[in-house]
Amino acid sequence: MNFREYQEQATQKEYSIQDGDSIADPLLGVVSGAGSLSGEYKKFLRDGLGHQLFTEKVAEELGDILWYLAVFANKLGLDLNLIAEQNLEKCRNRWGWLRTQECSLVVSDFDSGFSQKERIPRKFEVEINEFIENDVASVSTFLNGKQVGNDLTDNAYKNDGYRFHDVFHLSYAAVLGWSPVVRKMLSCKRKSHPQIDEVEDGGRAIAAEEAISLLVFQYAKEHNFLEGISVLDCDLLKKIGKLTSGLEVFQCSPYDWEKAIFAGYSVWRQVIQNNGGIVQVDIDNRSIIYRPHKAMSQRKMKSEKPIEHPTLFYFNQKCG
Repeated sequence: MNFREYQEQATQKEYSIQDGDSIADPLLGVVSGAGSLSGEYKKFLRDGLGHQLFTEKVAEELGDILWYLAVFANKLGLDLNLIAEQNLEKCRNRWGWLRTQECSLVVSDFDSGFSQKERIPRKFEVEINEFIENDVASVSTFLNGKQVGNDLTDNAYKNDGYRFHDVFHLSYAAVLGWSPVVRKMLSCKRKSHPQIDEVEDGGRAIAAEEAISLLVFQYAKEHNFLEGISVLDCDLLKKIGKLTSGLEVFQCSPYDWEKAIFAGYSVWRQVIQNNGGIVQVDIDNRSIIYRPHKAMSQRKMKSEKPIEHPTLFYFNQKCG
């Protein structure tokens, strides 16, 4: 028997609740059943083996709850079988259940079919350098010795390390295969397809990505910059889903986003500790890796004045 068959039989006229128009009765039945279920567990905690009918009572209460759920769903015109299937899909997308290499997102699909110059490179590395100008800490990012993107500061009253936030965009590119910001930085926008260039690689998509970066950063500041954290708040991931609605990256699951965010913050914390470094992006392997700076002679610095670690102080204060 599946849920659809159960719902059909559970809602036959001879078994229905007397007040056929009210949805309050089955709803209150669910609540009442949950209370009875918790009561049985309370007895089990109190009596232990003395409550030998515990599993039988639990099965009975679960059956009653299921019946009320079927009636409630039926009154709203909902299919309990479809609800169960959608819930499993939601769990797979959130937690990566039953995901395999074959069924997980093939990140290269976002720009496959485009010329090499319009694809985010499958593997590349950038060098991130921190320097002081007019007593303000700034960051520059270099690819093959050439600066990409603009100099970044924290744009805040207190140093909090957001000037290194290009790392987050790199992690989205690495794990999700998506980043309008990185496409702009590396000059690999898909201009051969005007609509994709406008919608997927244009200003609105870039704004969405920057909003996600800031949204997650504010969350991370309140959670030890995600050090020692293994699970993200579901509400945070839902907000990301809303921000990316209508974009190609919307097909990425909350599980994919969680992986990208944790990977980015792992590298970001190392960049903070070392005031810069080398970030390696490998889209084929969905990875982003940190390693220390190259020799100083190879670095492209605007200033040789050493920084006095204002961000490192803030980071250590937050992370204890």
